[in-house]
Amino acid sequence: MNPVRILLADDHKLFRLGLRQLIEQHREVEVVAEAATGLEAVALSKQFLPDVILLDISMPELNGIEAARRIHEEAGDVRVIIVSMHSDRRYVLEALRAGVRGYLLKDSAPEEIFQAIRKVLSGEFYLSPNINEQVISAFVKRSSESPSAFDILSGREREVLQLLAEGKSTKQIADLLNLSAKTVESHRAHIMEKLNLHSLPELTRYALREGLSSLE
Repeated sequence: MNPVRILLADDHKLFRLGLRQLIEQHREVEVVAEAATGLEAVALSKQFLPDVILLDISMPELNGIEAARRIHEEAGDVRVIIVSMHSDRRYVLEALRAGVRGYLLKDSAPEEIFQAIRKVLSGEFYLSPNINEQVISAFVKRSSESPSAFDILSGREREVLQLLAEGKSTKQIADLLNLSAKTVESHRAHIMEKLNLHSLPELTRYALREGLSSLE
């Protein structure tokens, strides 16, 4: 039997190294590529077509939820498992809506990673046990919560917002997303109008609060 092909996507090199060493102790899995940004994760998912991607949420250029959404749309049957420090139900719910098949916390036991991989490859979902109750409760309460950026903005607008919050110029954003500068400026105007925000610092604070930026 061929080993399960894994793509690791996390902006912390030491964490990727530790995860790679853990995974490579098992003959049934192998790491075929590593990504340090969300955009890189999307590109490598299409290049290598791994069986499973272990993906962080707090990623530069494109956060993990948006990266998962793009991978789900562009890379077919690749299964994505979020591996994150964020246990907030909003992140979990939006990840599931983006097509993620599993959600692990970074303090999970090592054997839980392999349990999650087996589950998603068999067509099931896997959530860390300590977030299951939060997610169920959130589905019940969701309609009463205030709208999030995921409800208000389009996927492209969320991508532009993150890059603006990370200090990228209009030209840099246009190059990264293969858009014209005019289109980027149009997205920026729509974002500010939809969110009723009037300056870049306000946009940055909003992106950080909503988990759309990797800045800490």
